[in-house]
Amino acid sequence: MRALARDGWRVRVAVRRPDLAGHLQPLGGVGQIHAVQANLRYRNSIARAMAGADAVINLVGILAESGRQKFSTVQAQGARFVAEEAAKAGITHLVHVSAIGADAGSASDYARSKALGEAAVLSAVPTAVVLRPSIVFGPEDQLFNRFANMARFTPALPLIGGGETKFQPVYVGDVAEAAVEALNGGAKPGAVYELGGPEVASFKALLEYILAVTGRSRALVNLPFAIAKMQASVLELLPGKLLTVDQVTLLETDNVVSAAAAVEGRTLQGLGITPTTYESVVPSYLYAFRKHGQFEKPQAA
Repeated sequence: MRALARDGWRVRVAVRRPDLAGHLQPLGGVGQIHAVQANLRYRNSIARAMAGADAVINLVGILAESGRQKFSTVQAQGARFVAEEAAKAGITHLVHVSAIGADAGSASDYARSKALGEAAVLSAVPTAVVLRPSIVFGPEDQLFNRFANMARFTPALPLIGGGETKFQPVYVGDVAEAAVEALNGGAKPGAVYELGGPEVASFKALLEYILAVTGRSRALVNLPFAIAKMQASVLELLPGKLLTVDQVTLLETDNVVSAAAAVEGRTLQGLGITPTTYESVVPSYLYAFRKHGQFEKPQAA
């Protein structure tokens, strides 16, 4: 919202609960940001939300299935509905945010649904731009915050698959800038961009970094994929879904920008954006997980 407002766009935010989206309005000028009701499961609500719009950005995605929110419904069918309604409205500027690892042949339901969504979007709107970020970090992220919080209550953190999975954490602000750049014509129509930060780090290295920043000493316990899936099959039944079998399956594959995308310039750098390091941002919000909060002196990371 901030990036779009700063660039002069009037933004209509489609959400399921507009009454809970009031915090978005101050991110722009008076009347510049307006929340409207929509649900990707209902095409009519999508059509109403984008009526009269010049461009569309689809950010909807889920990390775990819950109730009627299924991967196939939200990330495949929902993406198709958005693109098809955009095409009906004559909108050619469409940015679809997917994820690195989207693969129609993946063993992961999440990754397969992402790939199906991408294909549907490009079929309905050939000029659309697809953005595939690696794992995204920022104040409300689901990586650094999750494991920093876990370290507060447990004596050990799990090294799923030995902690060898590679990630290329990308700053949420850089992903937002990429979306705006795509809307402004800075991206090649119909292209798939892979967005990663300046550093590639293993799962183990990221956990060690979290412990260093939060000033906590915890054992890192190797957890083979097979055992992790057994545990996840139980955890995914509990409220909050701390870990699911599908998420463990995703960890079996590295989550980094491909060599092809880098060579062809389908990256943040190709969009003229300098990637932000996680070391420059993460400590600004992980201090909340230190024993004495912001007054705790962090260890060298």
